Amino acid sequence: MEQNQESTAATMKDVAERAGVSTATVSRALMNPEKVSATTRQKVEQAVMEVGYSPHALARNAKRSESRTILVIVPDICDPFFSEIIRGVEVTAAAEGYLVLIGDCAHQNQQEKTFLSLMLTRQIDGMVLLGSQVPFDTGVEEQRSLPPMVMANEFAPDLELPTVHIDNLTAAFEAVNHLWQLGHRRIACIAGPEVMPLSHYRLQGYIQALRRHGQAIEPRYIVRGDFTFEAGAAAFKRLMALPQPPQALFCHNDIMALGAMSQAKSMGLRIPQDISLVGFDDIELSRYSDPPLTTIAQPRFALGREAMLLLLEQLQGRIVNNGSRLLEFELKLRGSTMHAS
Repeated sequence: MEQNQESTAATMKDVAERAGVSTATVSRALMNPEKVSATTRQKVEQAVMEVGYSPHALARNAKRSESRTILVIVPDICDPFFSEIIRGVEVTAAAEGYLVLIGDCAHQNQQEKTFLSLMLTRQIDGMVLLGSQVPFDTGVEEQRSLPPMVMANEFAPDLELPTVHIDNLTAAFEAVNHLWQLGHRRIACIAGPEVMPLSHYRLQGYIQALRRHGQAIEPRYIVRGDFTFEAGAAAFKRLMALPQPPQALFCHNDIMALGAMSQAKSMGLRIPQDISLVGFDDIELSRYSDPPLTTIAQPRFALGREAMLLLLEQLQGRIVNNGSRLLEFELKLRGSTMHAS
């Protein structure tokens, strides 16, 4: 296997012969994995690894440092929150002569294998994860043979990766505490998905802020959403149908807060006179809503930049600690919150 790589670069024909399929099938398995059966795909992937084939000319000699390409895995490319983080990664990568590829793992099942084969065939030097999921199953063993990975925005201690993020718990605590200081007592929460660590920390912040003021937690005041506009609107409707609807609302992201705001308007409620709203993220849109949204500003560009700098350190052969790098957040007070009447 080794001498094959040394003497001449492995070709697609070598892979085809090893897997016992045609070169067309190899090409299809690598480019359009959904078009071949799982068994064929496995055979081809196995063969790719055995013969050391790399379709990428620059990566042919299988040296990690040769491709100068970084893969950024985004939980959902449609979510405007990620645009500034990606820009932070790209600007920093470009300054060092690296190209950034973007992989969206929201709508993918098939792509897991593509990502993995990109990694194993050394077509990418490293990876920045913007969500908490690694887009393929890797045990600690496999991780050793993979290029370096860094996590930005999320924090998943079990993955043991270097991480750049804000203190989500304290940020949520401050957002809810702000509503309390304004005199609101019935404060509800539109939370993000349970599977995401950051939703867990933001929910803890909400709970701790209310407990700090001796307030009992009302389970009906916590509604889960999936970070979409529609989820915010639906959750708002549910909360307003309660016998004692809330006076204020803390949302785990701006998009759900904007969905709630839109639903409030269609129900004839005024913001902030009838209900105060706080979001999270400070996406561009939150400044242009009517009224503009009070929210937690995340340093999104800096999250991307710092994550890429950590990755560059690893690519330059330096050992990077797997701990957290915490960046500062800020509570931006705008027009969607006011004193309780």
